Amino acid sequence: MKIIIKNLFKMKYIKYLFLILFTVSCEVDLDETPPFLDDTMYSDPQSAQGARDGLYQALTTYNTQERRIFVVNGHSGLLTTGKGGNRLNSADNSTLFKLDAGYHGDVSALWGGLYQAISRTNSAIINTPTVASPSTDDEKTLNDVAGHAYLVRAWSYFSLVRLWGEIPLWLELPSSGNTSKALSTQVEVYSQIVSDAKMASELLNGAAGTGYPKQYAANMLLAKVYMTMATNSSLGTGTWQMAYDEAKKVYGQYSLVADYGSLFTSTTENTSESIFELQISETATNSQMGRNFSPWKWKKGFHFGWLRVNAFFHDYHAKTYGVEDKRYASTYLSSYSRADNGKPVKVYPANPGRGRFGAAHPYLFKFAEKDISHAAQFNSQNIIMYRYADLLLMLAEISNELGNGEAMTYLQPVLDRAGVTARPEYSEGKAAFRDAIMDEYKFELLGEGEDAHNNRRRGYQYFLDNTITPHNSSIGTKVWKGNKMYAADRDMIYETDETKIMKLKIPISELNTNDLID
Repeated sequence: MKIIIKNLFKMKYIKYLFLILFTVSCEVDLDETPPFLDDTMYSDPQSAQGARDGLYQALTTYNTQERRIFVVNGHSGLLTTGKGGNRLNSADNSTLFKLDAGYHGDVSALWGGLYQAISRTNSAIINTPTVASPSTDDEKTLNDVAGHAYLVRAWSYFSLVRLWGEIPLWLELPSSGNTSKALSTQVEVYSQIVSDAKMASELLNGAAGTGYPKQYAANMLLAKVYMTMATNSSLGTGTWQMAYDEAKKVYGQYSLVADYGSLFTSTTENTSESIFELQISETATNSQMGRNFSPWKWKKGFHFGWLRVNAFFHDYHAKTYGVEDKRYASTYLSSYSRADNGKPVKVYPANPGRGRFGAAHPYLFKFAEKDISHAAQFNSQNIIMYRYADLLLMLAEISNELGNGEAMTYLQPVLDRAGVTARPEYSEGKAAFRDAIMDEYKFELLGEGEDAHNNRRRGYQYFLDNTITPHNSSIGTKVWKGNKMYAADRDMIYETDETKIMKLKIPISELNTNDLID
């Protein structure tokens, strides 16, 4: 099935590349009437399915996904970069990973990529007919296509609002008299996300088949939204109970795979654990994730290893559960043999070839190519957006906040798969459980796209106390790797100014082209 899906995506993604309407900068000739604005375009299932695949093609572009991974991880306080060299010798990259991004190039490109995806969803939502009670296969197909459009729009806006705060809210297509959009409040954006996610949940019916998300992805997204609101009432109406109700709709619909490491290969995909997974084809989507994460000379051909784990967090994970944690070997890579000559390379905790300890960081191994003989620039490893382990951790956190006595019911399967014993904090009351479960998200999901959001979800002070300060305080101290301690000389101090680290700046490209934003 995977091969069939990828071939389908290949054909239709290429076919529907013309669906790109605009980034919010509106780089489109509005004097022309684009053919895809014809309101009959998606009235038949075949054209609608093509439009649907155009939505997911937009999510698999370099700007939308790979820059998202780079930006979100860089802004999380958990990773460092080798982009531009082993040291942080690029001012642009250095600022991002110090949590003071400013007008960062990758940030700007991500903004454009997300709005490009939104433009396609707006076209599909406007032009795809739906019915309240579909009775034919065609009606079910059209409803499902519209559901995908609402899901992608909700996911895209949820990504934007968590990173930037107030943003332009486009729900229509641009026109000659409508090329700019003022900022909407976060409450307005969150309200739209909730509405879109609910519509997606109602319309998605599984008609698209394997490889496409079902309605449960919308329920999981909505649970995340309500969790975010529950910790910040200024964002709108959302409670822990509302989050619980949505998450429970997903519970039991999926299952954990036995082998944690199998989640991060190109040969084991669309598993029982996958709730929302982007289908990546080496020949169609041109994913560079493999080269970006593959260590230097780990494999043949392209290998950049741009994203690595900050040493402090690696040591904290190792000290908490030990390297016996079954997630450890699939998450970090500290040493390896070069593919070209077989010579050993040690990048952490020390690298004799570098002048300072602080220049050494373990690689994030999840997205590195596992096939060291693969020399091509692009690869085919899928990108998992949501998976069941995350849902179980969410339910554990929610249950702890509700005090319903169910928290360990959801958490225990995740710990069991990892082969670790529950930390004492999980039985020491609500506050201790809360801190421990926030760690568990990092141990389980490091680098997969939610770290920056989870770290900030409980507000500035929580982010400062639990991520930034512990990291900054580690500089010049000794650190742990397993049961051994090593002298540390970290090379990066995180920014602590709330106005800099909690939200990204709207890109210059947007400010220069949008007359309604000061």
